[in-house]
Amino acid sequence: MDLPPYATTGQRIWHYAFYVICGLIFFFLIAPILVIIPLSFNAENFFTFTPKMLALDPEGYSLKHYQEFFTSNAWQHALWNSVKIAPAATLLAVGLGTLAAVGLSQEHVPFRRAIMAIMISPMIVPLIISAAGMYFFYSRIGLQGTYLGVVLAHAALGIPFVIITVTATLVGFDKSLTRASASLGANPVTTFFKVQMPLILPGVVSGGLFAFITSFDEVVVVLFVGSANQQTLPWQMFTGLREQISPTILAVATILVVISIGLLTAVEILRRRSEKMRGMSPG
Repeated sequence: MDLPPYATTGQRIWHYAFYVICGLIFFFLIAPILVIIPLSFNAENFFTFTPKMLALDPEGYSLKHYQEFFTSNAWQHALWNSVKIAPAATLLAVGLGTLAAVGLSQEHVPFRRAIMAIMISPMIVPLIISAAGMYFFYSRIGLQGTYLGVVLAHAALGIPFVIITVTATLVGFDKSLTRASASLGANPVTTFFKVQMPLILPGVVSGGLFAFITSFDEVVVVLFVGSANQQTLPWQMFTGLREQISPTILAVATILVVISIGLLTAVEILRRRSEKMRGMSPG
């Protein structure tokens, strides 16, 4: 944004200082990622830049840590567990979160704000407290150390993201459309899938992507409610950092960063599409 010609000296100083501050904040947030990615190609088993890497010598770089990830039984077992658990938790979170958001959007529902606060509490309460509570609860009902228990726990963490994104989409929803559908003889289920769902679909998918990222990257809860059979990719990374400092962790972290960037890009595209469908400007 350009400054107007009548801007004062103080306004000009603040304008450029604001860009510098934003740049420093962005660098502070992105610096750890910028360090991890090149280190994942280290030819040596070190967590630091070697002289050959700093000299940009091709011999200082290697794909052996990525090869270790794709050939190691422990890493592949963890990856397979994450691939099984995250999609199941996402589907459950999307289904329950969408229904909750649609229900709470109705004005006649009593105690809507209190119910909403309870539904989104998993993203507010410290994760260690939620994990400890899930551990004691699941131990009593026989879900501790099972795939179902981990899926339910991750779904509980993902539901608040779905509720928030779907609720935001429903803000601009024209309720006269559902009344028109009902006046034409459509039942509530048909109205939901034929009229409401196509319009709120970007919010549903966005919430699902956030729920997937939450499940795929989560480690604290799975340490409490899971067992060795449910060892996920973040769990394997945590174990690798605690027991042996393996640069393979950096390769896995780079892969997760690429996946997260792809998913967040998809979220942004869906957000813009949702705004266009509601007649709003993407800016």
